[in-house]
Amino acid sequence: MNDSKISVRYARALFGLAVEKKELERIFDDMKYISEICRIPEVKELIDNPVIVPSKKKQALRSVLRDKAHDLTLSLIDIVVGNGREKFIPAIAREFIRETKTYRGITESVLTTAVEINDNIRSRIRDLIENIFKTKVELKEEIDKNIIGGFILKVEDSYIDASVRKKLRTIEKELKGSALTT
Repeated sequence: MNDSKISVRYARALFGLAVEKKELERIFDDMKYISEICRIPEVKELIDNPVIVPSKKKQALRSVLRDKAHDLTLSLIDIVVGNGREKFIPAIAREFIRETKTYRGITESVLTTAVEINDNIRSRIRDLIENIFKTKVELKEEIDKNIIGGFILKVEDSYIDASVRKKLRTIEKELKGSALTT
């Protein structure tokens, strides 16, 4: 079975239960926490290590999540580890977070600039995206000095590259193309 299908199925099952039990906010927080702890090298090693028996993995993960996680989240961990699918836990958390944002009508957008932008520009960009896409926006910002200037904006499947780097590459291609024809 395709790895992404496995993650999606577990995440959607948990999402359905969370909505049904009216615990979406709590489970969403759990999944954000799980996503964070799965980046810790020791937790990653625990999840990926085939030598550690599932009962020990469940016990270790439960001890990390004990006072923070909802019973539904702990049940999911037990089922996933019991089925030998613990390597999918980070992907399940990511998929659950994505599913929840979609349910809430939130679009994740990424704005890449060469320098940090001020609050006024940030607000104008967020408003522009909300008006065009008719959605709430969660704007993530990245700094990439390699783009030289301008910006790159990714919203859903739309991608706008208004960077100086792209414009220079376009000019370079045009010059090389004209050099070949003369």
